[in-house]
Amino acid sequence: MRCCFSAPLAALSSLPAPCEILRSGVLLAPALLRAAADALHDPARRNRPGHPDSLAAVNLELVTLAEDHAVITWYTGVPGTGDGLGHMLPAITEGEVVYGTHPARLNRSAAEDRSTAHHHVELTDLEPGQTYYYRALSRGVAATPTPLHLVRGNAVGTNHHGLGSIGGPYSFTTPPPPPGRHVLSIALCNDLHLGETTAGLMAGVPLMRGVSQEPGRAPYPEVMSRALVDEARRRGADLLLAAGDISAGGSPRDLAEAKRILDGFGAHGRDYFVVRGNHDRPGHGNFGSRAGSCGDAFSEEFLGGDGPAYFARDLGGLRIIGLDTYKKDGNGADSGGLGAEQLSWFRARLKEHKDQPTLVFGHHPLAVRDSVFPVTGGQRLDRREARSILDAYAGAPGVFLHHAGHTHRNKRTVLAQAPHVTMQEVGAAKEYPGGFCLLRIHSGGFALNHFKSSGVPAREWGERTRRVAAGLWPHHALGRSVGDRNSVGAHDLSGIVRPAERPHVFAGR
Repeated sequence: MRCCFSAPLAALSSLPAPCEILRSGVLLAPALLRAAADALHDPARRNRPGHPDSLAAVNLELVTLAEDHAVITWYTGVPGTGDGLGHMLPAITEGEVVYGTHPARLNRSAAEDRSTAHHHVELTDLEPGQTYYYRALSRGVAATPTPLHLVRGNAVGTNHHGLGSIGGPYSFTTPPPPPGRHVLSIALCNDLHLGETTAGLMAGVPLMRGVSQEPGRAPYPEVMSRALVDEARRRGADLLLAAGDISAGGSPRDLAEAKRILDGFGAHGRDYFVVRGNHDRPGHGNFGSRAGSCGDAFSEEFLGGDGPAYFARDLGGLRIIGLDTYKKDGNGADSGGLGAEQLSWFRARLKEHKDQPTLVFGHHPLAVRDSVFPVTGGQRLDRREARSILDAYAGAPGVFLHHAGHTHRNKRTVLAQAPHVTMQEVGAAKEYPGGFCLLRIHSGGFALNHFKSSGVPAREWGERTRRVAAGLWPHHALGRSVGDRNSVGAHDLSGIVRPAERPHVFAGR
């Protein structure tokens, strides 16, 4: 996360505009003051024993919503206790979701197969276009939603039913399925940050305490990256695209470990593809990493030391274009950049086959809208290059999706210059909410669904890191609405077939 919020504080060229600071300050100041008070009182509560029968069920979230299934998560803790981060100590108990098509008749249920404090329940066999009402229960206590009042968001449903009550029921309406037959599925992920040791450490902001892994546990970037690979395979992903910041500091050791983990999904250049982020830039050393670096370790590890870090591939009629959005000299805190050569290459590729179904992915988003934190130049691609890309999209009706990371949040944006292209920012793999977005391609359209990694260590770390940014991180990272992390789009993708054999080439023009 240092790339997005801490480094800009030390780089005058990337400081937010005064109006951005004022806007965010008005929103964030009360929450920061509460966080400071919690930090003063939390050590006193940490060792206070809770009543053995007391329980609080909190942080309820409708994470995934598809036409026939939904994933609901929440946390149970012991009231009056603290872990040193302003977070209740865990209360291990059962979890159940009761639901139905009328708020007074919750006559169906789904339960977990073991007791836990980090609850993760999946509802299956749902009907498309149907409204459901639900309550999440642990030991009879109804879970309450993750509050998203700073962004006027809704973590638990697609409408306001139940908000303001204690425990619901809350409500959601399942979307229609993507048009046509299913062709293939692709896991979209980013910001693995292998080698990082503290999540959310923001230089120069004392209240923004970083969160570290508990002693004796595996490094959290490795935990979350392995869980991502396992979950993507379990959810049926045929391909995986990793959009940059594979490492925290570009060190050979961290990038080699990242490749070992990603190789668990399949072969690089055939089953998964990777592009560079600003943390992976050549010669970069980052004090959040376990090791410094020199040279271009990203190129050595993923490109064989030769060739550009951008590419285009035709996979059974689907064109995938990977962009190197930090092909430039810089300190990592400034805006991303393609450079004239890559930008010219990119525009030419789109012009050649403007109607071909095309997915573009790169680390920096083209635009950053509706952020609770001040928006700096370092959070996006260079403005002139972003405009050039949008102009190219306007003349290329085959492009349907642009996947980016870097902001560490789930956010769907559609820009007027290219309304046929969904701009999807995906939350970081390494921290809350922790996971990936599954793109399901059908012949007549596509669906995007966010999944949290469901392994027990990943659930625990994801919950621990919701305390990033003085506990404000959910307002930024989860997505202010279910639609920011789950959506359906219509697009003619009938020319795509499941590729029988994917190319083993790693880079090229």
